[in-house]
Amino acid sequence: MQQYKCLIVEDEPLAAEVLQDYVRQVPFLSLKAVCPDAIYAMELLQQEKIDLIFLDIHLPKLKGLDFIKTLKHPPHIIITSAYHEYALQGYEYNVVDYLLKPVEFARFLTAVNKLRQLSSGETVVSVPAPAERSYLFFNVSKKKVKVFLDEILYIESLKEYIRIVTKTKSILTKFQLGQIEEMLEKNNFIRIHRSFIVAKDKIDAFTATDVEIDGKQIPVGRSYKEVVQSVLGIAGS
Repeated sequence: MQQYKCLIVEDEPLAAEVLQDYVRQVPFLSLKAVCPDAIYAMELLQQEKIDLIFLDIHLPKLKGLDFIKTLKHPPHIIITSAYHEYALQGYEYNVVDYLLKPVEFARFLTAVNKLRQLSSGETVVSVPAPAERSYLFFNVSKKKVKVFLDEILYIESLKEYIRIVTKTKSILTKFQLGQIEEMLEKNNFIRIHRSFIVAKDKIDAFTATDVEIDGKQIPVGRSYKEVVQSVLGIAGS
């Protein structure tokens, strides 16, 4: 049985542990190292021949897709990411597969078996899997509540807390607005005020000074006005 030497390039300890466990359960995979960033992975690639990399996209120092660009003869790559919007871009780099976090073992097996098909000379047509919905869990009254990102209308800062508002619910959780901003999909969320982040696709109307979402008027802060104008095309007042 052919053995595939692999690296896990992942900066989230929990995600890395899950992948390590999965790799150990697959007889034809041999894990050589877990790298917290792409720079460390580059050093290891110079020392040893690697057949497969499980690569996160949002990495410190050097992003996953930028890391691929630096490799003249890259090994096989399976991308692991919490963001489905990079799937098409990932396939432009001929990746074997694109796994959305949290990764289920059955889906992991599908990806690594696809690698075996490629190595055996079988024709494999890689197409993006149907987009899975991204979500986050938040602590609310001693329990964790799931919130799908595509359901969020807006997020409001309330000092040490944030209020996350959807069509069907509003939750209050201890979080900083800047922290949640970093976790959101940049292509659909925009900070329009020091106290508000809104979903662009949920905006019903706007002016130079505010946006309207589900009947609520949300102000546009002065320091954010230029960014909002460029993104939404709001004419200056």
